Amino acid sequence: MPRKTLFVVAVAGILMGLAAAWFFSESHPPQPPAFKPASKPYPTGIYASGIIESAQGSGQNVPIYPEVAGSVTAVNVVEGQTVTQGSALLLIDSTVLQHTADQQKALAEAARAQLTQLKAQPRAEVLSVTRAQAIAAAASVRVLRDQFDKLQRAADIDARSVSREAIDTAANALRVGEANLAVTQRQLELVQAGAWSFDIKAQEQTVAALDQQVHATKALLDKYVLRAPIDGVVLAINVAQGGYVAPSGTYQTYTEASGPVVVMGRGGTLLQVRVYVDEILVHRLPAPDRIVAQMQVRGTERKVALKFLRIQPYVTPKIQLSNQREELVDVRVLPILFTVEAPKDLPLYAGQLVDVYIGSGEGG
Repeated sequence: MPRKTLFVVAVAGILMGLAAAWFFSESHPPQPPAFKPASKPYPTGIYASGIIESAQGSGQNVPIYPEVAGSVTAVNVVEGQTVTQGSALLLIDSTVLQHTADQQKALAEAARAQLTQLKAQPRAEVLSVTRAQAIAAAASVRVLRDQFDKLQRAADIDARSVSREAIDTAANALRVGEANLAVTQRQLELVQAGAWSFDIKAQEQTVAALDQQVHATKALLDKYVLRAPIDGVVLAINVAQGGYVAPSGTYQTYTEASGPVVVMGRGGTLLQVRVYVDEILVHRLPAPDRIVAQMQVRGTERKVALKFLRIQPYVTPKIQLSNQREELVDVRVLPILFTVEAPKDLPLYAGQLVDVYIGSGEGG
């Protein structure tokens, strides 16, 4: 390559290097934040993250799980709907169990009919037949006794007029007739006495056992209707008609994990904020009667005062939004509960994350 060309290339490289150095040395102002970050409202305080819940006497929002498994045949409510305790939220397919219940009911009715039959004994028609048999047997005995008496008197008058065999035959026939009369009389007494008390008692127990089976199946059938355990608002429905539910919950597509079928809350404008304070900051908490707090809704500059409710005296593992528990370090937090009255001009929803500062009443 000629020297002149090398010189031109070298000069061009130097100029490009100088231009790049000038360009990258220029300082550009940082972009403004999307929203103003949470500021510390107290001279001394603790920052923690919180989550909004519906106000409960105890616990969090009410997760509802079925006690049986099956396909959902109907969803009777929509999210945000206010329901009363005992309202049917959704129905689970109970076709097979319904057929079993119908069969058990039919068996119980059959056993009850048999018990009624036992208690209604003696049956008038059977009593009439048995009484007629006893009358016929008595008449037969009279005929046989007359025949025997005639032969006996004839033999007494003239022993040669009647053979001994004929007399013995008549005597045997009379004894057979008398025995048959005794049997028919005992049969009549048995029919008149009605059913045996032990048979009635055994049948009563059978009816009671079948009734218990019917009641148990009916109670189980009621489990196929998922009902509201409280008066409140339906916050979330995590299954659609045709979906499968189980006592462990239902498969949720987005989280790829099992969760509650329905989530309910108390409703109203009073909400609850559950704040998780890292265990290494617990010792810096003020006394409960001096705790003040303020939350800032993420994405806004709105700050809302919180009212201290209680401390849950149990340090729990830190909640991960990804629902994964794979961290190697066991980070634990102390839950503290506050209440807040939802402002009319600021929508707040259960499950919403907020930034919370906790301070002392003296600094507030």
